[in-house]
Amino acid sequence: MRLTAALAVTLAAAAPLQAQTRHFTFDGTGGTSVAANRTYSDGYGYEPSSARLFSVAAQPGNYRVTVTLGRSDRATETAIKAETRRLMLDAVRVPAGGRITCTFIVNVRDAALVPPPAQAPGSSSVLLKPRERRSFSWDGRLTLEILGEHPGVAAITVEPVSVPTIFLLGDSTVTDQQAEPAASWGQMLPVFFRPDVAIANHAESGETLKSFLTELRLAKVLETAKPGDWALIQFGHNDQKANWPQTYAAADSTYRDYLRTWIAEFRRRGVTPVLITSPDRRNWAGRRIRSTLADYVAAAKAVGVELRVPVIDLNAASIAFYEALGPERAPLAFNDGGRDATHHDNYGAWVLARSVAKGIADTRLPLAHHLQSNLPPFNPAQPPDPATFHLAASVTRDSTRPDGS
Repeated sequence: MRLTAALAVTLAAAAPLQAQTRHFTFDGTGGTSVAANRTYSDGYGYEPSSARLFSVAAQPGNYRVTVTLGRSDRATETAIKAETRRLMLDAVRVPAGGRITCTFIVNVRDAALVPPPAQAPGSSSVLLKPRERRSFSWDGRLTLEILGEHPGVAAITVEPVSVPTIFLLGDSTVTDQQAEPAASWGQMLPVFFRPDVAIANHAESGETLKSFLTELRLAKVLETAKPGDWALIQFGHNDQKANWPQTYAAADSTYRDYLRTWIAEFRRRGVTPVLITSPDRRNWAGRRIRSTLADYVAAAKAVGVELRVPVIDLNAASIAFYEALGPERAPLAFNDGGRDATHHDNYGAWVLARSVAKGIADTRLPLAHHLQSNLPPFNPAQPPDPATFHLAASVTRDSTRPDGS
């Protein structure tokens, strides 16, 4: 898809950036007309990598994005992802001549930290991996990816908003995967929530409870979080790797202690922690999954009972999901054409995200009030048919593959 309509933008130049409400039109009306091939500059425009990616300069924070969809000359079907492929709208259909307005919340961040006082340990920035420096998740812009065979975006309004934030902390099974065909449940989760809460996905490939601390990722979340926010915590895939001696955490001791510490840090800031057990790997013993994470699942549940922290058992949901598909079809839920037995594709990530949303509802968390009200019943043991599942593919930016869970 290549946008050919003129673009207009109205900027409140006298106001500070974070206080601006900006309105863009894609149908040639109003504001300043901008060529369709205008490369990003002066705070707005298309990313050089693709005319499907439209970015707006934005200070860290949460933004309400309102999009008007529809064209006068033909029917449209539009999907929108934000930042690094976070699913916001999925296949919204509008008949020719019609208009629909949709709203969603996008969280924007950068890697900066409040510098520590003189002589105090710390850093003024999160210790990002090289591939993250190419990511839309840390660039201080709000980026929208406009997808679909017949998309129809007529207007976009971006405005700062104060809403509760759901922080996601985890590894590559949670992170915003940068390129097709890989995907993770964290980047699918926003589509299941109403536009009154933000999803801030801080998960990253290869992370453990220890490395998330030492790379100052937890510091970034704690610095940003406010009372009334939520923290969804999922670790285990890499913590269990004894061959990673600097970050290994034994399930029966240090892994539990790190969880206790994280829970205490969030609670003292008025943030509600929720533990999520890790989705399992696709390891079969006959037609049943042979769990490689059972000790860490048990540890998370034990800490949850001990400290009265809600636990969403995504591990059990993932096993039910894989076994429902069976050894022959389960690879259809995984990255790299099924050759990867740990990381998922769009289909697998969507099912796991839907399982997390179901877990939030089933656990009767107050967070459930923010879920979309029209979600149909769901059972991971009766997943949608992968043959009929469709999600618009993102622009593949590079061939980077995960280097850990």
